[in-house]
Amino acid sequence: MADAALEPAAASCRNCGAPAGDAYCPRCGQETAALPPARQFLKDAAGRYVALDGRLWRTLFALFFRPGFLTLEYLAGRRRRYVRPARLFLVLSLLVFATIRLVVDLPRLDGAITVDRASAPPKSEKDAVPRDQAALQAESRTTTRTDTAGPVLLPGVTLHFDDKGELHVDGAGAVAKALEERIARFNALPRQERLEQTVLGVLRYGPYAMFALLPAFAFLLMVVHRRSRRAPQRPRLYAEHLVFAAHNHAFLFLAVTLMVVVPWAPLRGALALWCLAYALWSLRVVYGGHWVALLARSWVVAITYFVLFAFVMVGLLLTAVLLR
Repeated sequence: MADAALEPAAASCRNCGAPAGDAYCPRCGQETAALPPARQFLKDAAGRYVALDGRLWRTLFALFFRPGFLTLEYLAGRRRRYVRPARLFLVLSLLVFATIRLVVDLPRLDGAITVDRASAPPKSEKDAVPRDQAALQAESRTTTRTDTAGPVLLPGVTLHFDDKGELHVDGAGAVAKALEERIARFNALPRQERLEQTVLGVLRYGPYAMFALLPAFAFLLMVVHRRSRRAPQRPRLYAEHLVFAAHNHAFLFLAVTLMVVVPWAPLRGALALWCLAYALWSLRVVYGGHWVALLARSWVVAITYFVLFAFVMVGLLLTAVLLR
C-alpha cells in the first residue's frame, strides 16, 4: 500500500490537461517535462531560425553545390528533410549583412569612396597650404564633381551628394524644408561619422530591402518563364517562382558571405564565377528550355532586377541618412 501511495498520478499535459504519458502531449504537442534541460532550451531557441541537425548541413551542401536541386525537391513535396526556403532566406540574409558589418573596415571604405580630399577645406588656417595659380588650374581640371541632380525623392524634390560627401536637397515646400533640417544635421557631422552612419544604416535596413525585392524577382520569373510544350515541368504558380527566388537569393547571400570572410583573392574570383554559373545552371534545371532562349530571358530579368536593385539601394541610402 505504501508503494502504491508513492506512485505518481497519471501524467497529464500542463497545457491542455489531456493524458500524456509520453514526452509530448498527443493533443497539443507540448512537451510533458516541467522544464527542459539547458542544452534543449538553446537548441529550441536556435531551431526557431535554423535546424541545428542534419537538415541544416544537408540543405547548405545542396544549396551551394547543386543548383536548382532544393527547388525541385520542395516542389516535389520532399520538404521535411531540408530547411524551408523562407527560413533559409531569412537566416542567410541576416548573416551576410551582419558579416559585412563586422568585417568591412570603414576607414578603408573612406579612402575608397573619397573623390578628392584636396578639395576639402582645411581644418584650420595653419593647416592651409598655399598653392600657386598653376596648381589651382590643374586641380580644377582633375577634380571630379558629383553635385548634379540626384534621385527624385518626391515630385519637385531632388537629392544629391557633392564631392565632399555632403547631401543637398533642391526644391521648395514643406517637404523640402523638413528634409533640409535633417540634411543640415547630417552634413554637420564629421566626414568619418557621416560615412559610418550611411554604411551602417544601409546594412541595418538591407535585409528589409531584400525582402521587398524577393517578390519582385519572383514576378519577373513568372512573366518571362511561361510554361510551354517544350518545358512542361516549368513552374506555373507564383508561389513556385517564389520558392526558386528564395533559394537563389539564399545561395547568393551564402556566396557573398564567403567572399567577405575569405582573404584569398583567387578564391573570391572563383566564387564570383560560380555565382554566374550557378544562376544559369539553376534556371536550366528548374525551367528547362533551350540555352539561347534561357540566356535571353535571363538577360531581361537581370537588367530589370538591376534597375529595381539600384532604386532600392538609393532608398536605403536616403533612409540611412534621413532616419538619424
